Amino acid sequence: MAANLQPLADRVVVEPIEKEEITPTGIYVPETAKEKPQEGLVIAVGPGRLLDNGQRAPMEVKANDKIIFARYAGQEIKLNQRELLILSEKDILAIIK
Repeated sequence: MAANLQPLADRVVVEPIEKEEITPTGIYVPETAKEKPQEGLVIAVGPGRLLDNGQRAPMEVKANDKIIFARYAGQEIKLNQRELLILSEKDILAIIK
């Protein structure tokens, strides 16, 4: 995947992780009631944003990091039958360890 899609600057390609369709108590959650996912797996990372001095700021995330991102952040794309998001690094809220 990363060979097919290389994000620019401080962009990150993320595959959202969908929540379970059934609650722990066994209740089915219909598609219309689902919330947008906020967790994802980092697929590819850009080289970092360009600083005023011409150097690149290092990225804080790397491929295969599991992250939490802002709910309505990023641009949704579909590539090879996969739903992906392209986010700015500033839209990433945390790395899940």
